[in-house]
Amino acid sequence: MITEATLIADLTLFLLAIFLGFELITKVPATLHTPLMSGANAISGISVVGALFAANVAFEGDETLLSGILAFVAIVLAMINVVGGFAVTNRMLNMIAGKKRRA
Repeated sequence: MITEATLIADLTLFLLAIFLGFELITKVPATLHTPLMSGANAISGISVVGALFAANVAFEGDETLLSGILAFVAIVLAMINVVGGFAVTNRMLNMIAGKKRRA
């Protein structure tokens, strides 16, 4: 059972993470975007592992159906982020490599 104090703490942490992420992304210059994206893909991979653990707890324990649904959504969104991030990074690196070959 989720208590009111736990819910407030979780929402506070979530809102702080959103604020921090927004502040970090807006301060990154365009030249650093691709290397940082590769690092973000690794972090998203960690998110996938955490979501898998959450799904395991939700489906094996006495948790509510909502916990299982949220864990599944977290897995799907993190995987979209990982796959899309690697695709964009690969495309950017191919564009840079193409310029070097033409010169």
